[in-house]
Amino acid sequence: MSIRSVQLTRRQTRRVAALDRPRFGWKKTTWIWIFLLPTTVLYGIYTIYPIIASYWYSLVEWNGFDADQKFVGLSNYRTVFADPLFWNSFKVTLLFMLLVVPARVLLTLLIAIVLNSPKLPLIGVLRSAFFIPVVTTTAIIGVVMRFVLDPSSGPVNSILTKLGAGGIDFLGNQHLALPTAAVLYIWKFFGVTMIYWLAALQTIPYELYEAARIDGAGPGQVFRHITVPMLRPFLIIITVLTVEETFHNFDLMYTLTGGGPYFHTEIIEIYIYRWAFGASIPQPGQASAAAVFFGLLVAVVGALQLWGVYAGRRLRGEQR
Repeated sequence: MSIRSVQLTRRQTRRVAALDRPRFGWKKTTWIWIFLLPTTVLYGIYTIYPIIASYWYSLVEWNGFDADQKFVGLSNYRTVFADPLFWNSFKVTLLFMLLVVPARVLLTLLIAIVLNSPKLPLIGVLRSAFFIPVVTTTAIIGVVMRFVLDPSSGPVNSILTKLGAGGIDFLGNQHLALPTAAVLYIWKFFGVTMIYWLAALQTIPYELYEAARIDGAGPGQVFRHITVPMLRPFLIIITVLTVEETFHNFDLMYTLTGGGPYFHTEIIEIYIYRWAFGASIPQPGQASAAAVFFGLLVAVVGALQLWGVYAGRRLRGEQR
């Protein structure tokens, strides 16, 4: 075959490949951008712009009302870092995470193992029952639970009074407020983590459990030698996802305690809200500085999440 014929063959191949490619005319692409435009504009206005603006506000002195904005550099950051209440909110946020994450991850795993059994009756009803609190508005749960846990007229304390142990101020006691909020948070989002575990459990072939039972393995041995090794990649991902979710609990905590009593439940989000909107003279600069620091913390957790996904995929590859 000559060089010319080879060149002609290559040209014909390119033409055939070009004809096989889907052609999007300007009319189709125009309509795609038209449909994307509202979402893009709203995302830019309500997400991108506030993020950029918060970085700018963190560098200026401004009361939120006047037009004058005085550039002060890193002064707002120094003020925030010198504020003991900021580090208290940081400590409360981390303590809340330590209370929520282990209980939420481990308890949901146990419930998911029970609900993953195909022989369990009413399995759909039980799964729905655990998931119903997830679809309920968090702020409404906070308001209702303040009434339910009221030390004087709440139904919980009424029952405890009949048992001889009433009058417990769950949300007003500085030692009980944060654990109470953590329990309510676990109950509210219990179904989300349970769904994660159910999806992970359904990746394990049921034949492995049948073979283990035929060999005489008990429930504990099955859990230790089959379930745990197969779920190890998902454990990393689910734990990191749960850690990230616990940073966003402003609505529940604010409606429950408002950060009290005596700042014992004031998470970083409430600290930011208090400086930006709750103070007699708003301080958007200091609030933005705290928000930037909080955003960096969430970004670190996001990086850990990406690492968790990579590590999980790597472990699953090694198991295969």
